[in-house]
Amino acid sequence: MRKNSRGFSLIELLIVVAIILIIAAIAIPDLLKSRVAANQASAVGSLRTINTSEVTYSSTYTSGYSWTLAALDGPAGGNSAATSSLIDSVLGSGVKSQYTFLYTPVTTSTSPLRCDTYSIQANPVQGVATGNGNSYYSDNSAVIRFNTAAAATSADSPLAG
Repeated sequence: MRKNSRGFSLIELLIVVAIILIIAAIAIPDLLKSRVAANQASAVGSLRTINTSEVTYSSTYTSGYSWTLAALDGPAGGNSAATSSLIDSVLGSGVKSQYTFLYTPVTTSTSPLRCDTYSIQANPVQGVATGNGNSYYSDNSAVIRFNTAAAATSADSPLAG
């Protein structure tokens, strides 16, 4: 006697689950690589934004470059050297897209006191050696440099493009 049954057998369901797990095992590493690449692209774009904002800051306030990233940040419509609103508040905090931005102003004239050059490093939060991304460096020359093994400096290779 055979019943007229509808549905799937346990073996059929296990085969479907196994196929889904195999596809997931193949797709997840690629997803993680694309996430690292997206964070790297965001870091480079953020450095370009900071370089452009510094040029704008310097020409608008005629007092050299900013002393901090927070000076480039500020409330919407900010119009002073302390709150210029040239970058968003996320970038102004110094951490964006799994990268930490270290801004270093350099004083070359003391009378009047002004910031004539700056440098900025973008390092992955997890560290360069963990394989979670490159380290980037830029300064007032606006050339973005990178290093895959350690924190980038002015001596590293420039980024192509």
